[in-house]
Amino acid sequence: MRDLQGIDCLLLKELKSCCAEEYNFLPRETGLNLMESTSPEVHSGVSAKCRDSRVEELWGLTSFFGYRTQTFVQAVNLLDRFLTNMKVQPKHVPCIGVCCLHIAAKMFEEDCNISSSHELIRISQSKFTVSDLSRMEKIILEKLCVEPKAVTALTFLHLYYSAVNSLSAGREEVPSIGRLEAQLKACLCRLVFSKAKPSVLALSLIAQEFEALQSAALLKIVQQFQRHLKIGDGELLHWKELVTKCMTEYRSSECTKPDNKKLVWILSRRTAQSLQTRHFSVPGLPTIPEMSWDESESEDSCEDMSCGEESPCGSLGSDGEGAFFPSTFLDRAE
Repeated sequence: MRDLQGIDCLLLKELKSCCAEEYNFLPRETGLNLMESTSPEVHSGVSAKCRDSRVEELWGLTSFFGYRTQTFVQAVNLLDRFLTNMKVQPKHVPCIGVCCLHIAAKMFEEDCNISSSHELIRISQSKFTVSDLSRMEKIILEKLCVEPKAVTALTFLHLYYSAVNSLSAGREEVPSIGRLEAQLKACLCRLVFSKAKPSVLALSLIAQEFEALQSAALLKIVQQFQRHLKIGDGELLHWKELVTKCMTEYRSSECTKPDNKKLVWILSRRTAQSLQTRHFSVPGLPTIPEMSWDESESEDSCEDMSCGEESPCGSLGSDGEGAFFPSTFLDRAE
């Protein structure tokens, strides 16, 4: 404790309390090993690829609805805990994943920002119904200890970040919390990181960032946390190397990650017919003479060319960029 005297005692007390509780919210290791060993071609069990694909889609939905990082992290925690405690068929994973996100949103989002069940199903392009989602929600709540104060890697990331800012007192350049949260999201898309203790995973994320900055002062803070939480050198090194590898792969062009691809809008038949009718009803613009351009007419001509509504026959969904969607989500939507 002597090394961390510059940190608020309440923060240290909360850190110690979270370390004692983090084991209560870990997925079962036997279930994680089973998913890792399950082939994607096997339809009787959930594979790591199936799970990772679902988490990427949850990330896309989180971005689309503007949910907090806390909502996404909680949803992934619920998903992993449910998949490792229950025997689940792959065909049920989409409903379970969306349901976990809906439960997490109810915990952390403002009521006015929570998407309805119908909207969540529609945007996720799911085939199950609202009643299916409601039944699955009851099952998850019955089988899991669902608490708003669940201890996750994000919990420790925020505690570490507050402590680092307190100890550095602005003397060192510290990566933004948004950057660290984004890296945590990327890690959670890999099943292997569900095996890490939340306290170790969060410290590994911070450590690899501080090493990139080559800051001796910040790395010393990491060592102080490591001693305070009794994290072994080998354990921290193992997860730090996996985090670094994940970040390297995530930054590569081959990696599937959120991008700026446009949303593919799905129109009803009535709307499509309405757009087609409007297209044929648009009046044609007068032909502009090529050789009789008169400066006195230039202003009026420009007004004629710029007036009127935008043509409805343009590419659907080209009005703006969609939220960050993993490409797997977009491919399935198309």
